[in-house]
Amino acid sequence: MAEPQIDTLQFPGHLIRRLHQISVALFADHMARNDIDLTPVQFAAIDALAHEPGVDQATIAARIAYDRATLGKVIDRLEAKGLIRRDISPEDRRARVVTLTEAGQSLLNKAMPIVEALQSEILTGLSPAEQVQITTLLTKATQIGDRLRRAPHRAQTGSQKEF
Repeated sequence: MAEPQIDTLQFPGHLIRRLHQISVALFADHMARNDIDLTPVQFAAIDALAHEPGVDQATIAARIAYDRATLGKVIDRLEAKGLIRRDISPEDRRARVVTLTEAGQSLLNKAMPIVEALQSEILTGLSPAEQVQITTLLTKATQIGDRLRRAPHRAQTGSQKEF
């Protein structure tokens, strides 16, 4: 008797990867249509800074669940675009703190409604109730699995904000 065929294209990991590709493509398309030069990670970083200005890069990485070493390159690009500023920490002269510039806040204000609006497009074809359900399940799976990651999410103290 032949082994039953396993459809690896239906594995959760594959489907999550595909949905991520769709999400990133939609984000890029919407940003380009609105003449906004931001990647999803850059958006997450400036959004985190808007909520918690004056933190170090490691804190930003923790807030958006991103690898600290890789985030350094993201911060470099944001600084080159004039969206953030790095200053010497008043508490530790060896450390740098990061703040959003006026240009960064302005770009975030422009991008936020676009990003909010495209969220339902990522899950197009699902009813509003199904969109809530999948978001709830993805949140649950992410929070449980987060402890296994190299760059786990660390919420702002006293905040339930998730990125």
